[in-house]
Amino acid sequence: MLLQSCYRAESPTPDAFVPTEEQMDSISFYTTHHYSQNYNFIVVADSLRLSNDALLDSFFVYKGDRLVVADIMMHPADTIDSVWVQVARDEETIGWTQETYLLTAVAPDNLISRFIDFFSDTHLLIMLGVVVVCIALLVVSRLYKHHARIVHFRDVDSFYPTLLALLISLSAVVYSSIQLFDPESWRHYYYHPSLNPFSLPAHLGIFVALVWADAIVALTAFTDVQRRLNTGETILYFFGLASICSVDYVIFSVSTLYYVGYPLLLAYIVFALWRYFRYNRTRYICGNCGHHLRNKGICPNCGAENV
Repeated sequence: MLLQSCYRAESPTPDAFVPTEEQMDSISFYTTHHYSQNYNFIVVADSLRLSNDALLDSFFVYKGDRLVVADIMMHPADTIDSVWVQVARDEETIGWTQETYLLTAVAPDNLISRFIDFFSDTHLLIMLGVVVVCIALLVVSRLYKHHARIVHFRDVDSFYPTLLALLISLSAVVYSSIQLFDPESWRHYYYHPSLNPFSLPAHLGIFVALVWADAIVALTAFTDVQRRLNTGETILYFFGLASICSVDYVIFSVSTLYYVGYPLLLAYIVFALWRYFRYNRTRYICGNCGHHLRNKGICPNCGAENV
């Protein structure tokens, strides 16, 4: 009975799959354009003009409408755009448009792609950077004037805020590097995003892992600082930390596109680590009350002498 249970009948070897010409065209289009039939878009422009099958009458779909790709057709004679895409909002609303107009008016129908679309706009990033830098300078100057805690300058004895600022700077450099050196892989990720770093190519996986690290370290920094400062001081400290991190993101995202971000990141890492280990790290704990001390001697919290 044991030998019989190990027997497996041989199944005939299936013939090798040979794709049809239409399937080959679809695979080729997917490889270069990163979407194909049945892909879902959402209209982000105010409106998108579509034409019927005869390309004579036209109608509009509007912002917020969800579309699905029904068909793709090539028109080599079209001098503007040879790729025509048929999209459908519902069974009655189906029409054609050129890919150029389609992609400027729609975005992939998922939150990650919408988020990427917002932060990939270079002009918006520069304008946002100017606003963020101005606000951050105002916030930091006010905090410094009132002798509040500020990361890098008048920091708490926790390494997590410094680590968060460095991770966000590194994330911005990696993000801009992908756009600079391998834009097609980023474009494919834009159409097919994932939050699992292990299911992506190495460079994209590193970036997604850094995003997760940013979130985890931010939560850890908040918890650690909250134990060292009261509620009011914690709120002011994180206003300053958010300002510094925002400036880091904008500066390194833009500067990396011009290759300046790499030496700038190295200099920033050296500066941040030097400031922390030279001025903010505490090496001792009061034996009486547990207060963190930079040097041995009288504890400023309870007055006990630590030798």
